[in-house]
Parts: sequence; C-alpha cells; structure tokens
Amino acid sequence: MTDRIPPSSMALTPGQVSSVRALRRDFSRLLMEHRFVIDELLTKISILSEESSHTHSYNPIEHITSRVKSPRSLLEKVNRRELPLDLDVIRTKITDIAGIRITCTFIADTYHVLDMLTSQNDVRVVEIKDYIAHPKPNGYKSLHAILEVPVFLSGGPTPVICEVQIRTIAMDFWASLEHKIHYKFAGEVPDRLVEELTRAAEVAGQLDRKMEQLHTEVHDSEPDGSSSEDFDDEAMRTLWELSRREA
Repeated sequence: MTDRIPPSSMALTPGQVSSVRALRRDFSRLLMEHRFVIDELLTKISILSEESSHTHSYNPIEHITSRVKSPRSLLEKVNRRELPLDLDVIRTKITDIAGIRITCTFIADTYHVLDMLTSQNDVRVVEIKDYIAHPKPNGYKSLHAILEVPVFLSGGPTPVICEVQIRTIAMDFWASLEHKIHYKFAGEVPDRLVEELTRAAEVAGQLDRKMEQLHTEVHDSEPDGSSSEDFDDEAMRTLWELSRREA
C-alpha cells in the first residue's frame, strides 16, 4: 500500500509516521485473523450441512453469506464508540468484525443449526441473543450468536470472535427490506412505514409457522431413511461379496 502524504498543515513527524505504520500493520493482521475465523466456521458449517444431508436426507441450510468489516468501517465504529486504539480492547468490544449469516428454511432449523454449531468442542459461546423467541419492537427476528473459535497460526492458536446470525428465508427477506428502508431514510423512517414493517414482520412470522406446519405434516408420514452415496449395481455386488467373505 502506498503511503499518502498528508497536507502540510497535517504533516506528521517521523515518529508519528512510524507509529501510524505500526498501527496499520496491527489492524491488517487483526482483519486477517477475522478472515481466517470465517474460513474456520464456514468449514465447520459445510461439514455439518453435508452430514445432515447424508444422515437425514435433509439439509437445514438454504444459503450462507459472510463478510469482514473493511478497515474504514472498523475504524469508524472504533471512533463512534470512543474506544482506544488497543487491539485487545477492540477484539473484546467489537464482536461483529467478522460476520456470518445462515439462512434456513424453517424456524426449527435455525435452532438445530445453532445447536450443531455450538456443540463443537472448540467453539466457545460468548453470548446468544434469541430475537426469534423475543423479537425486537420493530418485528426483527433472528438468532445472534457471538462465538469464539481458535485460529491456528504459525505462533499457535489464537482465539477470534465471530458473530453468526441465523434466520429463516422469510426473516431474511424482511430484514433485508428493513435495512434498505432505513438506509433510504437515513434512519428517520416515517411512522407509517414503521407500522407497515411491523405488520409485515407479523405476516412473515405467520408464513414461517404455516410452512413449518405443512413440512411437518408431509414428513411425519414418511418412513425414516438416510441418503446414501451413489452405489451402482457393481458397487453393491462388490459390497455383498466382501460381506460374505467377512462372515
């Protein structure tokens, strides 16, 4: 990265330049560690998703998105919250530097995915907020989990925090619309739209419950089964011959 020369009125001393460069290196490493924690968690989620598909013939996850805050976004939040430029403080106080959003089909799936993820031995739960059972006043629903996961670097394991949001398709659609409206009105949303959004959240909740009811009714009548790999006739014949040899 090319160092920008500040205007003469803002010229830094050599010592200040050295200090800023050191801070930039530290912040770059901080963001790198948070990119790595996303990689770690996405691997875990992918494995759990595939295992569920294989064992239960059902994948509770529709899609996943992730992001790490940009340097500017992180520094703006540090400034807004009047935090010191201390990486340990920033790690502790800003828990959404790394973020993962998991979208599920049904409400029950959100809790199932959260349980699978937090049951991992190397995942430490820092905090869980259940906005599904206890929605925000505006109707927002989602599970928020602040998780700490070790990232294995050359100097050894480093615990890094990531915020994981888990919600249904209907909840995600509503939250996306709500975010766009707040952005358009710079946070000053007219009362009429606030009321409409709240009613829309109620409708989305009704849709979630109805779809889950239909899903349960359909699948309760099906025999238990698990998906399997694609065993063709030749593979089945070989498997049979091997089983006879072992008998």
